[in-house]
Amino acid sequence: MNNKLFGIVLIIAVSVTAAGGYWLGAARTTPDANADTSASSARKPLYYRNAMNPEVTSPVPTKDAMGMDYKPVYADDSQGSDPAGVVRVDPVTVQSIGIRIAKAESRSMGHAIRTVGRVDYDERLLVKLHPKVEGWIEQLYIDTTGEPVRKDDKLLGIYSPELVSTQLEYVVAQKSLKTLEKSPFPDVRRGAEELVKTSVDRLRFFDMPEHQLDELKNTLEIKKQVHIHSPADGIVLKIGARQGQYVTPQTELYAIADLSTVWVYVDIYEDELSWIAVGDSANLTLTGLPDKVFEGKLIYIYPYAESLTRTIKVRMEFVNPGLLLKPAMFANVAIEGKVLPDVIAVPSEAIIRSGTREQIFIQREPGKFEPREIILGVSSDGWTQVRQGVAPGEDVVVSAQFLIDSESKLREATAKMREVDQ
Repeated sequence: MNNKLFGIVLIIAVSVTAAGGYWLGAARTTPDANADTSASSARKPLYYRNAMNPEVTSPVPTKDAMGMDYKPVYADDSQGSDPAGVVRVDPVTVQSIGIRIAKAESRSMGHAIRTVGRVDYDERLLVKLHPKVEGWIEQLYIDTTGEPVRKDDKLLGIYSPELVSTQLEYVVAQKSLKTLEKSPFPDVRRGAEELVKTSVDRLRFFDMPEHQLDELKNTLEIKKQVHIHSPADGIVLKIGARQGQYVTPQTELYAIADLSTVWVYVDIYEDELSWIAVGDSANLTLTGLPDKVFEGKLIYIYPYAESLTRTIKVRMEFVNPGLLLKPAMFANVAIEGKVLPDVIAVPSEAIIRSGTREQIFIQREPGKFEPREIILGVSSDGWTQVRQGVAPGEDVVVSAQFLIDSESKLREATAKMREVDQ
């Protein structure tokens, strides 16, 4: 009896203890559950956005075409009072993604264009020699190309019936003048003098050299062979007639080039045009003469681009001592472009070019980055001029800026969608 009573009491005690434990457990968990419910209510998503395209949203949870869940967007996802596009990155992330900072500087910028040029003739010093009369080549005094000639050197002798008849006119006029110089009639004397002068002028127009003209005046002997002389110093490039050949004014007898000055052509890219101007100095070196430096200047920038290479041709002028620069040679050319003093510049790698605008990211404080649209100028040696949008001394992001830019655009899109929803 006593044993039965003890067992009943024990069962009742265990039941009460279990009930008390259950009640305590319920008492403890109820506030937490309420807190979770409250937090869940406070964190209710405003909408859901496509993880790959933030402009695509949904009011209810869904998946994209690839089976990825749309991400919830909450009311407290904003960055407080920061403008749209500003990105905050914690120090650990800054270190892990390798964000580097450099300062915008006020500096001088210059640019030397180094390229390969092609030596050519100075077109202003090219001479093409044609006879003024028809006739036959009697003798060639210069009969090989490449020979150097000096101005007034004899090149050839020509027999021309027209030259012979003009000399005859002069001889007759000279004899008539001698006969009539004592005439009592002034008009007769004047007419004889004018005939002599006209004959001499005609011979000069036919390029009869002065030494033969003087001989004709002194001896009154007609020259069958009239010399043609070189009109300039230079090198014979071409001989267009040979001994015994019949020539006309259309025949090119000689082509002569003066190589004391040569032109050098180079092709430059259009983004280098802003650095150069007519009058800039240039240096030239040859592979075969590495210790010899030729000095020249830029004399012309062609007003069009080459259709195949999309480059612009530039012409330079070089003095050619010793005729070391020979046409068709290739040479190394350096054009010293202008120097821009005191311009604001940033490292070129900091610039994000989207096609419609250029921007950089400024570090406002550690871990806080602000996008900034800028207007660019010239680039040189890894630096780019910023005409508007940044001040000297500002901290500029030079690496991992594309990751920051992606997050910045995402936050801008989110802010715009939030404005629409409100």
